[in-house]
Amino acid sequence: MNNSEHLDYKKILIFWLPLLGTWLMMSVEGPYLSALIARMPLPKYNLAAYGVAFSFALIAEAPIIMIMSAAAALVENRQSYIKLRNFTNFLNIALTGIMALVLIPPVFNFIALDLINLPEKVSELTHTALIILLPWPGTIGFRRFYQGVLIKSGKTKKVAYGTFIRVTTMSITAFVLFIFTSTSGVIVGATALSTGVIFEAVAVRIMSINSVKVYISGSNEEDSEDNLTYSDIFKFYYPLALTSVISLGVYPIVTFFMGQSRMSLESLAVLPVINALVFIFRAFGLSYQEVGIVLMGDKMEGYVKLRNFAVAVGLSVGAALVVVAFTPLAGIWFRQVSGLDYSLAEFAILPLQIISVIPTLSFLLAFQRAVIVYSRKTKPVTYATVLEVSTIIIMLLFLTQYVNMIGAIAAVSALLTGRIAANVYLIKPFRNVVNR
Repeated sequence: MNNSEHLDYKKILIFWLPLLGTWLMMSVEGPYLSALIARMPLPKYNLAAYGVAFSFALIAEAPIIMIMSAAAALVENRQSYIKLRNFTNFLNIALTGIMALVLIPPVFNFIALDLINLPEKVSELTHTALIILLPWPGTIGFRRFYQGVLIKSGKTKKVAYGTFIRVTTMSITAFVLFIFTSTSGVIVGATALSTGVIFEAVAVRIMSINSVKVYISGSNEEDSEDNLTYSDIFKFYYPLALTSVISLGVYPIVTFFMGQSRMSLESLAVLPVINALVFIFRAFGLSYQEVGIVLMGDKMEGYVKLRNFAVAVGLSVGAALVVVAFTPLAGIWFRQVSGLDYSLAEFAILPLQIISVIPTLSFLLAFQRAVIVYSRKTKPVTYATVLEVSTIIIMLLFLTQYVNMIGAIAAVSALLTGRIAANVYLIKPFRNVVNR
């Protein structure tokens, strides 16, 4: 299937919209769960624990999260499908085992209390939430592999249908627990997240049956001209996995510095709420990477239209968040929608303003990565992420330990600086692919 044939802006939009819908639906999870938790007892502690638990969950899923891009780029026939599926299953089992080891109380207490310096109450709530989230990494890997197969087949609407099922089951689970139980807010959030991703994984697997049959029956190893080996998969994928590990690993690092910073509890409480709002706007860029990979064409004939589309939408979505951040809409969101009290809502506005240009930079990064992954030379993506995270750590160390800046403001300032560094670094390898 040549998805780039006769590419125009309408085709890009039609292909992209279901993926955007998928990310936007996922972006609803954070604000929805944060709003419920903020309306339950001990909101500061539970919001902080929710943010920390989710950071740990992101780290656990990091090595497998790029498998969707790998499937979209590598699955071509029976043997490549089977090899990449087996590779995915191995990673899923390994990551679940590692997460289980971290949850052993002495190990977890060392990380949460000794390293991150969490308040004891936050640590206890976080540990319980992570036990509930134990299925998270394996389930995420399973469904992202089959989402990649669907995207490769051009069936992006089915990806969106699966996410609709996830968000619906997550929302119903959270609402039922919120109304009919007296459990802690962070447990409500963790239970809802686990339930949603499990239902989505099952749905995506069922919807991918016909796409899988095409690859299973359409070719075999003897007829294939492109026999993908496990060594090929590893060489292609490990830079992407390392990219995700380093990139998502920044959130526990940020949490560590928040625990050491001025106004640490307030910072830990508002960061997940700020991140949830920003994620809605970042979703536009996050959903575009696979679009670029699949629609680029054999000879990059789709590049110009994909680039123009990225520039137009990236600038527009960034401007939209700037409008929210610098108008009364920010206060309305934090108080009325997210349920923060007046002091926390006011505390959150300045960090949001600082980070408001991130959606445009994220859209640019997604397109840069798409072009580079398309070329099957993935190491520059990893190097850019190493630079981004290194910049973030240096900035956090400087701003929290030497400037004594408020934690939340230091965090968003560091995140913004790191993202700019990554964008700048990728300019050269991006141009090398385009001009080859």
